[in-house]
Amino acid sequence: MDHKKTGTGKDRAAIKAGQVKVDLIAVVVAVNDSEPCVLTIGRMNTLPSGPFALEHRSLQSGLRGWVEQQTGHPLGYTEQLYTFADRDRIGAERERAISISYLALTRKEQSSTECGWRSWYEYFPWEDHRSGTPPVMLDFVRPRLIEWADGASDAATRRERRQRSAIAFGFDDRHWNEELALQRYELLYEAGLVQEAGSGTDATPLPLVPSESMVVDHRRIVATGIARLRSKIKYRPVVFELMQPTFTLLQLQRTVEALAGRLINKPNFRRLVEQQELVEKTGETSVDTGGRPAKLYRFRRGVLDERAVAGTKLPLTRA
Repeated sequence: MDHKKTGTGKDRAAIKAGQVKVDLIAVVVAVNDSEPCVLTIGRMNTLPSGPFALEHRSLQSGLRGWVEQQTGHPLGYTEQLYTFADRDRIGAERERAISISYLALTRKEQSSTECGWRSWYEYFPWEDHRSGTPPVMLDFVRPRLIEWADGASDAATRRERRQRSAIAFGFDDRHWNEELALQRYELLYEAGLVQEAGSGTDATPLPLVPSESMVVDHRRIVATGIARLRSKIKYRPVVFELMQPTFTLLQLQRTVEALAGRLINKPNFRRLVEQQELVEKTGETSVDTGGRPAKLYRFRRGVLDERAVAGTKLPLTRA
């Protein structure tokens, strides 16, 4: 599943000749009750999307229009994610289908009846390590990948498959890297362990890893968004685009943990946030914590004008 961007002379010529269909597609992310969610439409397995048309002023305005039309949800923060242009990505033989994807961060609100919010861990259950190694890793992912590796015809390929699996999924006491979400999905795809892969590459298909699927390559696009966001929260304060105007430090920490899929050290996290002067006290407290009233904070947006900030970098130690 090699990524191929547009931009070659042949691609531009094909677009002019009308041989290429260009779609705009959105990975809209919100965090609700400590669950990272994506906005889906139809049968809850499709991302909001639509064709880029001549009447659209720009790519981003076209995207915003399609998302609001299909979901009733206006977009706030958006950034271009990736251009998906694999020749066989939707099985088209004569028409090249290109999707220009965007990552959008928002606060979860009530949407139309034609769409809904789904936890991204329903599509990627192996990515949630907040309560330790998820059972699906031990019960399905690891044994299936070992079986796939051992099924290779030669020793070199068997070693290569085992090594790639160990690096991507943190097997054999290797470090779990939350940013490798896309590599993990693509490895499962290559092994034929997700529904989108069909029968996979082996003569005898292996049982699929239990997880929700999406249409065509939309799950791959979500995985790309997860990887981008997990990386970006370490050097830019984009997490505040997902927060309410006021919040407690615990709510902020839980949001970062939800996105990263792992717990982080509470004292280290608070020290980092305070040292970077990312937030300021509102002078008010919240009584919704179930215990002692907690101080409420808000994002200090002036920090963006003052300097390049390090963002909500994840401490390496676990809680």
